[in-house]
Amino acid sequence: MTSSLTPSEPNKSIPLGTKVVASMTTGWGRFVVWTLVVLWTVPTLGLFVSSWRPEKDIKTTGWWTFFANPSLTLENYRDVLAARSAGGQMGTYFWNSVEIAIPSTIIPITIAALAAYAFSWMSFRGRDWLFTLVVGLMVVPLQMALIPLLRLFTSGAHIGSIPIFPDLNLNNSVVTVWIAHTCFGLPLAVFLLRNFIASLPRELIEAARVDGASHLRIFVSIIAPLSVPAFASLGIFQFLWTWNDYLVGYVFAGGKNGPMTVKLVELAGNRGNEWQRLTAAAFVTMVVPLLVFAGLQRYFVRGLIAGAVKG
Repeated sequence: MTSSLTPSEPNKSIPLGTKVVASMTTGWGRFVVWTLVVLWTVPTLGLFVSSWRPEKDIKTTGWWTFFANPSLTLENYRDVLAARSAGGQMGTYFWNSVEIAIPSTIIPITIAALAAYAFSWMSFRGRDWLFTLVVGLMVVPLQMALIPLLRLFTSGAHIGSIPIFPDLNLNNSVVTVWIAHTCFGLPLAVFLLRNFIASLPRELIEAARVDGASHLRIFVSIIAPLSVPAFASLGIFQFLWTWNDYLVGYVFAGGKNGPMTVKLVELAGNRGNEWQRLTAAAFVTMVVPLLVFAGLQRYFVRGLIAGAVKG
C-alpha cells in the first residue's frame, strides 16, 4: 500500500475574532472620521447659510432656523462686491491680497529650496550647527519680531554713527510684507524641504557629479523636478497663511495697501454689528484658497508622503 504525502499548506483563513476586531476597528475609524468632518463643517455651513439670509434674520435668529423658514437675499453680496456702502470696495483689497500672497509664497520657497539643497548635499564647516540654528528660529514668536523688523524697514540700523542697514523707506509698502513673510516662513520651509531633498537617491547626485555637473546644474535638472510635490505642498501652506494673514499685512502694509483680512475688520462696522457683510465677505475671501487647494491637491497628497519610504 502506498501513501502520498502532500505538504501541508499554511492556513490562510483569518480567525473569526480577528475579523470582528478588524470590522470594529474599521467601523469606529469611519465613525470618528465622519464625526470630525461634521464638526469641522458645521461652522462653515452656518457661515454659508448666514451669508444668504437677510440682515434682520441674521441678527434675531440662529442660522439653523433657515431650514424651517427659508429666506434668501443677495443684498449681502451686493454690499460687499458692488461697494454700495462704506464697508464695500473689496475688489481693491482682493488685488492687494493677490499682490501680497503670490510673491510671499514664491520667494521663501525658492530661497528655502536652495538652502535645503546646500544643507543636504553640500559639505561646509558648521553645516549642522547652522541648520539647527535655522530650525530653532521656528520657536521664536512672530509677534516678538514685528517691532524690530518694522524699525529696520522704516529707519534702518546703526551702530553709533555707522550704518549697518540702510533706510530703504519701505513704510506701508507691499515689499515690506514680502520680506516679512519670507523671514517668518523660511525656518519651516527650510526644515521641510531639507528632509525631502535629503531623502532623494544619492546615486543620482553622485552620477551627476561624475559627469561634471555643477551644484546649480544638479539643482535645476535633478532636484527641482523631483521636488515638485514638496514644493506644491509647502506652497499650499504658505499661500493659505499669507492669504489669511491679518497681523503682518496690517503692520507692514497699513490699511490702504493691506490684504482683504484688513478690510474684513472694517466690514464689521464701528460697533461690530454688521455681521451680514462679514458672512458674505468671508466667502469672497475663501474662493481663491479653495481654487488653489483644488488645483494642487494631487501634489499635496504626494508631498505629504514623499520621503517617508526610501526605495
